Amino acid sequence: MNDNLKQMIESVRELEAKIEAELHRRQEALEYSIHNGRVFFEKELKLKNAALKKNIREYVRGARWSVIITAPVIYSLIFPLLMLDIFVSIYQAICFPIYGIPKVRRSEYLVFDRLMLDYLNGIQKVNCAFCSYGNGILAFAHEVAARSEQYWCPIKHAKKVQGVHGRYPMFTDFGDGEQYQEKVSEIREMFDEKDQL
Repeated sequence: MNDNLKQMIESVRELEAKIEAELHRRQEALEYSIHNGRVFFEKELKLKNAALKKNIREYVRGARWSVIITAPVIYSLIFPLLMLDIFVSIYQAICFPIYGIPKVRRSEYLVFDRLMLDYLNGIQKVNCAFCSYGNGILAFAHEVAARSEQYWCPIKHAKKVQGVHGRYPMFTDFGDGEQYQEKVSEIREMFDEKDQL
């Protein structure tokens, strides 16, 4: 990776740190805190939020028919998501130790804290849990695939690719065979978080 690219990546990391600090400031303004993975709200905010909760009957009555009719289609995605979860988990459990690739912690991608929000009714909480699971499993699978690509094929594409993972910038340039032969072994070892974007 050239020095210019390293500087740009460092600038992105600094910006991410600023974003994290701003999110933390916003968290404090909303009067909640996180201890041992659990969210705690100030009593006043908890009561205020509970007063905003819509009754389930009122919530369903206010929904468009198209939303109600398409809900089973949306929820049918649970089956391929579960299969993806199972197969990706088995894949990394078997293959990653053989190749010395650090395993992805699935628990870091599955976060169900929205269930603690008092302003959501039961249906909204189920919807949030579904979205958290779906996006979490896709992100988990994305990182497993990223680590696999880093080990097996750390070469950038010739064409622009949407949604590249944070490991992609360290890959060798498309068409540069010398760089690939020179760096592939080194890239296969770069699994620390600090080594990626």
